[in-house]
Amino acid sequence: MDTSLTGLKREAPTDARQVRSRQALTSALLALLEIKPFDQLTIREISARAGTGYATFFRHYPTKEALLADVAAHEIEDLLGRTIPILYAANSYESTLEVCRHVHEHAMLWSALLTGGAAGIVREEFIRQALGLAKSAQSHHPWLPSDLGTIHGTGATIDILAWWLAQGGDKPASTRSPEEVATILHRLVIAPLIGDTVERQAARA
Repeated sequence: MDTSLTGLKREAPTDARQVRSRQALTSALLALLEIKPFDQLTIREISARAGTGYATFFRHYPTKEALLADVAAHEIEDLLGRTIPILYAANSYESTLEVCRHVHEHAMLWSALLTGGAAGIVREEFIRQALGLAKSAQSHHPWLPSDLGTIHGTGATIDILAWWLAQGGDKPASTRSPEEVATILHRLVIAPLIGDTVERQAARA
């Protein structure tokens, strides 16, 4: 049995009505995750928010976890669009802070993805997508294989974000500010991996 995020995802529909129903369900889940934890959501609640019938849900997804997998793949892609540039940005701290602010703004969603029952699967998908995006990247250290640097940097970033989200209980990411966590992430992971912004600018001068 395929337990990867790819295995949980459902094949995208081509019929216009099915596409609309799928979009309504994913939008409903995203909206509800801003209000309450994933574990407290029911399929009936998601279906009602989406304006679809209860039976309609099961024509698209066998479980609410499968719906979360579809949402996760999209959200991971979006966050990686913010995360990967950290490795090459002119100001790596500001890029790190942008990621932390985004996660803070959508704390319930990212708590469901990174600290819930599917966290291991989401982590694997995170790293898989990151490796795909960073294929052409060169390591900043001659001794460090570029793929290993991506795996380490992405995995460590996930761990720090998950730690942060777990601190607030029912109010994820409420105990520390995005600025505090960005400082931790930058000093612990980003700067050691690629060098601090000032160091990189000096090396190019």
